[in-house]
Amino acid sequence: MILRPPNSSECELLSDLCLRSKAYWGYDSAFMEACRDELTLTNEIFQNSIIVVAENDGAIYGVAQLDPMVPDGVLEKLFVAPEAIGQGVGRELFEWAVETAQGLGMINFTIDGDPNAVAFYLKMGAFQIGSSPSGSVPGRMLPQFRYDI
Repeated sequence: MILRPPNSSECELLSDLCLRSKAYWGYDSAFMEACRDELTLTNEIFQNSIIVVAENDGAIYGVAQLDPMVPDGVLEKLFVAPEAIGQGVGRELFEWAVETAQGLGMINFTIDGDPNAVAFYLKMGAFQIGSSPSGSVPGRMLPQFRYDI
């Protein structure tokens, strides 16, 4: 597994990976359509954040996006392809986020996670600090975490 920066030509491929990863949890098509804009990676996002792709033998298995605000950053996205869930890709992407944040001088970063990802973020050492409103579905609240560097 290698971690590398994305190519701007991969916006659509990575956006599709985010949607497939989210759909893994059994959300219906209406919910997924509501999430489409928030899960879409654009050239503007590529220019204003730090993104990494997890690749193995030419196949892309994950993507993470870190918003590099200092001293407090935001882990905007961390998605793993359904076929790679449970194989350590998420851990590698999270460790990349920690190392990158530390290198930028961040003291912590927050994460608005999917309810299905609570156990993962707790296992990675983040702690739940409350909840925040979904940017996609009005009235839906997401668990919010903080990871201290």
